[in-house]
Amino acid sequence: MAVGAVALSFLSVALDERVTDWLVLNWGWAFTGGAEGASSVLGAVAGSMITLAGVVFSMTLVALSLASSQLGPRLLRNFMRDTATQVVLGTFVSAFLYCLLVLRTIRRAEESAFVPHLSVTLGVLFAVVSVGVLIYFIHHVSVSIQVNEIVARVGTELIEGLDRLFPEHIGRGAPQIPNEPPDVEFLDAFDREARPVNSDGDGYIQFIDGETLMALAVKEDIVIRLERSPGHYVIAGSPLVLVWPGTRIVDQLSDRINAAFVLGNQRTAGQDLEFAVNQLVEVAVRALSPGLNDPFTAITCVDQLGSALCRLATREWPSPYRHDEQNQLRVIARIDPFSAITDTAFNQIRQYGGSSAAVMIRLLDTITVIAEFTHRPEDRAALLRHADMIARGARDGLSEAEDRRAVEERYQTTMRLCSESEGHGL
Repeated sequence: MAVGAVALSFLSVALDERVTDWLVLNWGWAFTGGAEGASSVLGAVAGSMITLAGVVFSMTLVALSLASSQLGPRLLRNFMRDTATQVVLGTFVSAFLYCLLVLRTIRRAEESAFVPHLSVTLGVLFAVVSVGVLIYFIHHVSVSIQVNEIVARVGTELIEGLDRLFPEHIGRGAPQIPNEPPDVEFLDAFDREARPVNSDGDGYIQFIDGETLMALAVKEDIVIRLERSPGHYVIAGSPLVLVWPGTRIVDQLSDRINAAFVLGNQRTAGQDLEFAVNQLVEVAVRALSPGLNDPFTAITCVDQLGSALCRLATREWPSPYRHDEQNQLRVIARIDPFSAITDTAFNQIRQYGGSSAAVMIRLLDTITVIAEFTHRPEDRAALLRHADMIARGARDGLSEAEDRRAVEERYQTTMRLCSESEGHGL
């Protein structure tokens, strides 16, 4: 936006040099003042715009500080990517640069006086638009720092990640390819003869280029098994993949495999579903801390987690065995089961919310709703395991007998409804 403002200033001044006299005579709404008036107007607009940019920056820092202290530092990424804040800052900075560059073209000498009437008019228009943008930004900040809005945005990002990753295709992947593993003889040979390709650097795995690994496996006629998933932290020298047969590993192959792994200093939600889940869990756990003691925020996070897990329970789980066009096994991926994702979603909230009957009851209600969407017995078993742990934790963590009774009643209801859902599924 700043570069566009610079280009617009040169363009408008170039037009002014040709049509400024005609504008003064024919356009009644155009600026018609002299050099002093134009300088004053542009100077006032430029000064006010850079002041507003500082105000916007200060308000943004307040929002970032609030998000970091109460909701967790990992949510700062969402605020920094906020398009509305970027556009508002860009508007004020662009208006400042435009007015500053046009101001330098005004000439007061009698023999070469020049007042860019069109450019000054556009500067005034920038100021009017900026007032509206400021009003919008005040509203936007007041809404964006509300906990429910923040949790909803993270929940939306989690659901978008589900839509993107399940099912995930590398080559001719599942669900078309059956989930049955290769024969035992091949797996034994793989364990004996495969050799590791180690990481060249340290950091979190942010992205794995599956298509590159598949193409490389086909070209080199090898089988690659991933030893790390997006979100894992790797250390230089630790194995990224195992390659079979191991005798085909050369330096060039190792370099190309390492190039398919993008490492960074922090986890991202691109391929790391657990990271998006952890963002909601972190907000819930902080809300349950003695310093905040806000079970309502924790319940909101549980609702968003339940919404995502309901969708996840209906998806076909991708096979870890990825084949090429000739139906040859080429890549063995790491697939976290549904139970692992439910562990990430529920364990810490259950552990830190054991003294809150409202949170325990909402967890059981959420498990009941998710169970209605499951169609795999192992997924339902994972949910029932969490219901058992919640009930046991409530018996030990709740001091009031009525609270324990309320949780126990909800637990029995959950077990009954889950059993009915299982019967309908069969």
